Amino acid sequence: MGKKVVVALGGNAILSDDASAQAQQEALIKTSKYLVNLVKEDYKLIISHGNGPQVGNLLLQQQLADSEKNPAMPLDTCVAMTQGSIGYWLANAMTRELKHEEIEKEVATILTQVIVDEKDEAFKNPTKPIGPFLTKEIAEEQARETGAIFKEDAGRGYRKVVASPKPIDIYEAKTINTLVDNDIITISCGGGGIPVVGQNLKGIDAVIDKDFASEKLAHLVKADMFIILTGVDNVYINYGKDNEQKLTNVTVKELEIYKSEGHFAPGSMLPKIEAAIQFAKNNPGKQAIITSLESLGKLKGHEQVGTIITV
Repeated sequence: MGKKVVVALGGNAILSDDASAQAQQEALIKTSKYLVNLVKEDYKLIISHGNGPQVGNLLLQQQLADSEKNPAMPLDTCVAMTQGSIGYWLANAMTRELKHEEIEKEVATILTQVIVDEKDEAFKNPTKPIGPFLTKEIAEEQARETGAIFKEDAGRGYRKVVASPKPIDIYEAKTINTLVDNDIITISCGGGGIPVVGQNLKGIDAVIDKDFASEKLAHLVKADMFIILTGVDNVYINYGKDNEQKLTNVTVKELEIYKSEGHFAPGSMLPKIEAAIQFAKNNPGKQAIITSLESLGKLKGHEQVGTIITV
């Protein structure tokens, strides 16, 4: 019986400079080749993905086309729309790669609603960047025109920020688990999930961090391993400095010390660190791994891959 593994794929790995559907599909074709390596090793695969660039671009399109007869869709609906488009592209690419490798497995994309607390403090202080990087001048102009909030992001420009509440529960978790138990590769929690509140599952204006949503999913489906993909093979402390140090095996206690020392950038590596810590704490004896997409092939033969976080 294969082990369950949740793999969290970043939205920036799908969209870089070219926002066209064709470019994103081509990126996911390359991505699927690495993900299928896990299937070859008999892992029961659950894929989640980000949508920060995509949902931001979609919101811009909605605003530009907004009219009385064709009103712009709200943010929760835009999250659902990008879940559908990215899920379709990824499922299509995975299916083709599985056929190429002569592996008979099905792939299913699940539109996923993630329950949050409408009183979450995040709604008072929007921090989640979405959409493209803008110059300071353009960001200030859009802020005046739309009332949106923009913040500088990782020295690469300014991006719109929205509330990012923590996930409480995943409405479709049982459905996802049923599919996985029947050996169907699932794509779910796209973009952190569609944010909903209350018993009526009312959609709300927010974007949930995909790493936290993926951790919640991994916990609910009792995953044996939680892999967070990023742009580097390992987590580093003193990153980019002369005393830069690569982390391979690290405990939660050690990682919390590094976190308190300010080694991890908010909105970049920090949420990945916090999600990995949460999974390790909630699931003693299981591993959270932070690494790059390209490193997934090294899991063959159970090699050491990336930064492994345990209790």
